[in-house]
Amino acid sequence: MCGICGQFNFGDGAQVLRRTIVDMTDSLVHRGPDDQGHHFDGPLGLGFRRLSIIDLAGGHQPMSDREESVWVVFNGEIYNFPELRKELEAHGHVLQTRSDTEVIVHGSKQWGDEVLNRLIAMFGLAIWDARQRRLVVARDSFGIKLVY
Repeated sequence: MCGICGQFNFGDGAQVLRRTIVDMTDSLVHRGPDDQGHHFDGPLGLGFRRLSIIDLAGGHQPMSDREESVWVVFNGEIYNFPELRKELEAHGHVLQTRSDTEVIVHGSKQWGDEVLNRLIAMFGLAIWDARQRRLVVARDSFGIKLVY
């Protein structure tokens, strides 16, 4: 169990206040006492609380690629992440952790939104493409992990 939160001021582009995201993240401590993280990029702020299950040392979120062009917050479990990881590595991606979240980061770069259709998973997530200034918020098709 983890918790994700965020704010995207897509209408007016106003900068997100750090305190707002920190307060939202702090309110989720019961969903993830092991770690927390934040990412801010102008009109976007993402927050995360973690209950460590997979890759205890390397699963810090929000997670990005080396270029910091794609950022992800993710709550859930990807059952086919070892297979997706191998496929991404065959395409030349270099993954730094053993976290299933990193498959979403690199999968988004490789396949775009199609990455969501490749996941055999239960999830709620947000993917921020910093170059395109585009946010995707999604949940698994059964609604096991809710997104409000």
